[in-house]
Amino acid sequence: MSELGAEQLGLHSVGQVFHNLNYDDLFNHEVANKEGQVLTNNTMTVDTGKFTGRSPKDKFFVQQEPSNSHIAWGSVNKPVSAEIFDELYADVIDYLSGKDIYVTDGYSGAHSNTRRSVRFITEFAWQSHFVKNMFIRPNETDLANFEPNFRVYNASHFTNEKWEKHGLNSEVFCIFNVEKNVAIIGGTWYGGEMKKGIFTMMNYWLPLEGILSMHCSANVGKDGDVALFFGLSGTGKTTLSTDAHRKLIGDDEHGWDDKGVFNFEGGCYAKCIGLAQESEPEIFAAIRRDALLENVVYDANNVPDYNDGSKTENTRVSYPIEHIENHEPSLGAGMPQNIIFLTCDAFGVLPPVSKLSKEQAMYYFLSGYTAKVAGTERGVTEPQATFSACFGEAFLPLHPTVYATLLGKKMEQHGVNAYLVNTGWTGGGYGVGNRMSIKGTRACVNAILDGSINHSEFEKMDFFNLTIPKTLEGVETNLLNPRNAWENKTNFDETAQKLAGMFIANFKKYTNANNDFDFTQAGPQI
Repeated sequence: MSELGAEQLGLHSVGQVFHNLNYDDLFNHEVANKEGQVLTNNTMTVDTGKFTGRSPKDKFFVQQEPSNSHIAWGSVNKPVSAEIFDELYADVIDYLSGKDIYVTDGYSGAHSNTRRSVRFITEFAWQSHFVKNMFIRPNETDLANFEPNFRVYNASHFTNEKWEKHGLNSEVFCIFNVEKNVAIIGGTWYGGEMKKGIFTMMNYWLPLEGILSMHCSANVGKDGDVALFFGLSGTGKTTLSTDAHRKLIGDDEHGWDDKGVFNFEGGCYAKCIGLAQESEPEIFAAIRRDALLENVVYDANNVPDYNDGSKTENTRVSYPIEHIENHEPSLGAGMPQNIIFLTCDAFGVLPPVSKLSKEQAMYYFLSGYTAKVAGTERGVTEPQATFSACFGEAFLPLHPTVYATLLGKKMEQHGVNAYLVNTGWTGGGYGVGNRMSIKGTRACVNAILDGSINHSEFEKMDFFNLTIPKTLEGVETNLLNPRNAWENKTNFDETAQKLAGMFIANFKKYTNANNDFDFTQAGPQI
């Protein structure tokens, strides 16, 4: 029980307030409330209903000053009036008032001078469990003096029946009020809305202070060498940064300031689809008591089946970073030496690994390319190119060039190397070629991190002008130049030209806007 009252929570009244419950109590509440199913590995799995991923078309910012002048308005950052926000905020407060409430306090950002204190007010124990896993957990002294900088009200059961009148996308809403330091969520059960919502806010706050915020994972070697892994969902950020020989700083969200790299979070959020102990032993071992599974299918004996994607391909697990034995306790380290851009190329065109110039790094960072494959989304019957600026456009309130400018300055200042690694297909596109093995991709990454890639002889790849090694230990030589891996070279050339054209068309929005970002010569050429 908590001493927090309705007034402190911004509610009219409250039932019982369960404030900062420990893991055992949360588990007991989940069981008592029948919020999920306990599996044989002693974890709880929950079903998030029809929303098994984020709802980006339902995310809005309140259009008001001074944030109005900073936010890059458009299809990603959509405006809503202060009047509509106030109306929905009142509805959410009315809905949550009088109920039993779970309140969880946490930090976003491992560096104390720039971290944000966030209070989550939720309906269910599992939602409290999720944010306890994902955010940095304050100690008892911190909690005694905790004052939230930002509040999230998650009324997942409440839907906005007036959405058409309000001019919104649907009955679901995730609305951020920068000036009032509050967010309201309604109509969706998906836990990731809370995680990515605060990440979005960090992407607003920190760059305005000259700190680069990044959608990337990070780890550090025994000699202090830091590596960053940028990539969209499903490209391997979590898998490849979780390495028994390197300490994990974090798997998804980081900042880069004058002291170095630091995690925003206190946990990890890994994909479960296809998870196997043999290929991902650290993540597999992390799924134990206190971990929380989402939408994972299980059999009649409550044994999880990580290969079953019948509910969704986006099955997930959140767990405290302490579940990774070889993690960095401080959640931070020094300046990066290597940046790795991860892409899952379903066209089978990009090489397993290529070395980038600074100009190429800027090009591929702003492009943020990966590909969707058939079957993962309704209506996707063949590979589709996806370009998401800075490998995380959905979470960027500011213009992508703001983040790119900061990255370029920091790379130049600290002499950082950059590489492009394809975790997708080789020898043909999806349905014809084969997916790069985790073992092969790890060999590419290991060669980058131990510097052995620099001892290779390199060649240039046609169309993309990428610098690729001719040989690399642990990788079949015929795969390194993707054209060699295709049986039909004419088909490869046609597919490569097609993909190159997609890159060129996508990048035009940056060359038209600002000549400072005309890196077209560093990109593909037809």
